[in-house]
Amino acid sequence: MWKNSKTPPYITLTMNGIDSLHVGDTVTFGRDCEVTQIPMGTKVTVSKDTQAIVGQTLGGNVTLQIVSLGLVQVAFNQLDAILKDGVPIAVPVAATATGEWPIDEKAIWEALKTCYDPEIPVNIVDLGLVYDVKIAEGRVDVKMTLTAMGCGMGPVIAMQAKDKLLTCSGVKEADVQIVWDPPWNQNMMSDEAKKRLGLW
Repeated sequence: MWKNSKTPPYITLTMNGIDSLHVGDTVTFGRDCEVTQIPMGTKVTVSKDTQAIVGQTLGGNVTLQIVSLGLVQVAFNQLDAILKDGVPIAVPVAATATGEWPIDEKAIWEALKTCYDPEIPVNIVDLGLVYDVKIAEGRVDVKMTLTAMGCGMGPVIAMQAKDKLLTCSGVKEADVQIVWDPPWNQNMMSDEAKKRLGLW
């Protein structure tokens, strides 16, 4: 087994690994697994032996197409449920990287850059969705927005951001709030994001 730099520190990938997944691959659920329906943000359980087609694998999460459910997202901490060629793509291991040392602000931003709206292939930082990050004595508070007010995935994206912040060294508490002021617009995106989305 090996660790992948794109993967949160408490997920150990098997030799299959998330990088072995390609758009269009067929995978199977090796156990019952909670997933999030896209775009509603509803949590549902997918039964063991359900087959799915890979859509994308950004930020350590996997977006799948399931005949009975449509698009769903499997969170990075549930990847052991996905089997490719009969082998789990990840094995969870117990660890959160907390400690008594100072929080590295760069690591916080890097963790946030692993969070994606499952319908947009650009991370939340480059999309310009992260408005404010405050770090103080083992705690990180983030204010972020969404590209649209009606997005059902908002709470899910915020929870993913929180979960990933809690994997950073020194972080004992994290809070991610969705705010609407100022309203998001395309000018808030990085140049790289604009190029990726064909807006440049």
